[in-house]
Amino acid sequence: MGASRKNVIPFKGFTPLLPIRRDLRFHLPAEHIGDWHFAAGPVFTAFLNTFSIVLPVGERFFIDSVRAYRDQVTDPELKKAITAFIGQEAMHGREHEEYNDALFARAPVAPKFERFVKGLLDRVTKHLGKEMSLSATIALEHFTALLADGVLREPRVSAGAEPHYAALWKWHALEETEHKAVAFDVWTAVMGKGPRAYALRCAGLALATVVFWGLVIPVFLQVLRTEGKLTDVKGWAKFFRYTFGDIGLLRIQLANYADYFRPGFHPWDHDNREYLKQIDEFLEAQQKLVA
Repeated sequence: MGASRKNVIPFKGFTPLLPIRRDLRFHLPAEHIGDWHFAAGPVFTAFLNTFSIVLPVGERFFIDSVRAYRDQVTDPELKKAITAFIGQEAMHGREHEEYNDALFARAPVAPKFERFVKGLLDRVTKHLGKEMSLSATIALEHFTALLADGVLREPRVSAGAEPHYAALWKWHALEETEHKAVAFDVWTAVMGKGPRAYALRCAGLALATVVFWGLVIPVFLQVLRTEGKLTDVKGWAKFFRYTFGDIGLLRIQLANYADYFRPGFHPWDHDNREYLKQIDEFLEAQQKLVA
């Protein structure tokens, strides 16, 4: 099934955790792609489904951006972390491709959006170069780390969801937390901490924020229209509760999002390693779920 969370390495300016590649399968029931979060409702389900569309192409972009600098990294522990980061992201991409196949069969906008995002990321790599590709990677890794923290911090985010889909998102959240500083540490190792590195890092997050939400929100609305849920008042009320209300998946991360712009920021300043203690229990539960 995969390895548990045991490898903790000293924090010497690089990530204090050595990520572990785990080869898990989730066997998602495709018939529930539009309503898998029974408790949160169809609008919140569509929101996470839209996020999933960009994950396989995004994770390949992250892999390529980090791999482009691997030969310049001299710290042996960071080199090991890079290899594990690549392995984890590859597994995430594979499982979200299965997830997206079900969505693509249901929402015609979804595969079009994936192709558009792939083309956009290819242009970033070609025209803006390795530095901005890595800057975009660490910015988007910050996004995913914040969402992961929200999933792990607040059990109500996953409660009441179809078990296979809930397990996939929890697995993704655990591993995103585990490797949340790897790309950032590669950035620091090759770019340093000077004014230029800081300016490029901040520019990457500012640009990624505008582009990501500017692309995702219209597609999210189109997915809802396809599902016939665009005017689902009860669904929108639940969506608000889960994102900015008392559950607040997005609300509770606003301060952590802004902290990225602090000159001395490091992802492990927000030390949530306590959630990784759940990995052994999760692996046991996942083995029973797919047995």
